[in-house]
Amino acid sequence: MHEIAASLHPATATPARPRITIKIAQTLDGRIATRTGQSQWITCEPARALAHELRATHDAVLVGIGTVLYDNPRLTVRLVDGPDPLRVVADTRLRIPLDCFLLTETPEHTIVVAVEAAADPERVAAVQATGARVIFGLAGPDGLDLVELLGQLSALGIRSLMVEGGSGITTSLMKAGLVDRLVVCIAPKVLGAGLDAVGDLGILDLGKALTFRETTIRQLGPDILFDGIVDRPTLGDAAAG
Repeated sequence: MHEIAASLHPATATPARPRITIKIAQTLDGRIATRTGQSQWITCEPARALAHELRATHDAVLVGIGTVLYDNPRLTVRLVDGPDPLRVVADTRLRIPLDCFLLTETPEHTIVVAVEAAADPERVAAVQATGARVIFGLAGPDGLDLVELLGQLSALGIRSLMVEGGSGITTSLMKAGLVDRLVVCIAPKVLGAGLDAVGDLGILDLGKALTFRETTIRQLGPDILFDGIVDRPTLGDAAAG
């Protein structure tokens, strides 16, 4: 079992932030869900097994509260052999349902990050009573201050972080230059209208598009897997300014 402490990596220095992998499951036209929020299941069984393999190789998995409210994920490793990661929920106002899987199944593996001024104290106590941990971050322009949040996770000994959505947190991390690796499973489906995998990054010049220095593309059943290392230094650069 994981311990929520720096003893996860006692012999290493604390970096500015964990190494971040974003994993996206999307349609050919870049949708991660229908207009009503339905997203299970866009990709095939081999692609879902890959997601579990990725979880097993990361210290923690991060999702936004929207993903919890829409999908009620477990974020465990079930389709392959491997350890379960810690589960981290970015939840500014502490809206996480007390009966969701993250708080009813091994809640001691769950960290909920809220803004103290926005979280009702009774709600904080109720979440803590499940066995989960609540920590407080700073407010940013679009929710939590991501650099500060990642610094807190690093201080807890989390060196590698997998992000499984949704679009809001994915977009914020990309916009802030806080992504090291992008893994995209593309299903041969077209939805038309739906939820975008990535929102507006404010890029008006193609020369400033996110690019990759290493890429792998392969087939997973009917799906296509893209796995790329972002073309930029990996740790600490965004936090350093």
